[in-house]
Amino acid sequence: MSRIGNKPIEIPSGVKVSIEGATVTVEGKSKLSMPLPPLVSVEVNDGKVMVREAKEDRKASAMQGLTRSLINNMVIGVTQGFRKELAIVGVGYKAQLTGSKLVLNLGYSHPVEFEVPKDVKLTVTPDGKISIEGSDKQLVGETAAQIRRFRPPEPYKGKGIRYVDERIVLKEGKSVG
Repeated sequence: MSRIGNKPIEIPSGVKVSIEGATVTVEGKSKLSMPLPPLVSVEVNDGKVMVREAKEDRKASAMQGLTRSLINNMVIGVTQGFRKELAIVGVGYKAQLTGSKLVLNLGYSHPVEFEVPKDVKLTVTPDGKISIEGSDKQLVGETAAQIRRFRPPEPYKGKGIRYVDERIVLKEGKSVG
């Protein structure tokens, strides 16, 4: 029995949730849609969304909780949106936005170019912070992870691209003995 899956999702004003066949669509400031898994059913009543199990078993219970969380993230995404921030740490490391491309200078012999997805808004500040915003939580997180993968923080000096709230545990260097 899923505890999260049984909670109703409150629909805020200005948000429209519709179910067409096996697809849930949420509209607000933007529009998101998702296919429904086969083991659950979704109902919209009185400004609330309820996710129900099609049959009583563990897999259906797990799908109920997952589906409820995904629909709730869609509702939050079209009202408030999601945001991730990255910090670039290192001498000479910098980023700049050129059209729909993010150009990163990360100490390699060449600049790294990253094509920004169309549903994501990227901003770069002069102090080395990259802000990623969008209505799709999965797309925002995946974009941040792809950018971080170009130069993850190294464990000795902490240089690289990291999340703003990430804590890097630095290793001790060689000791001369």
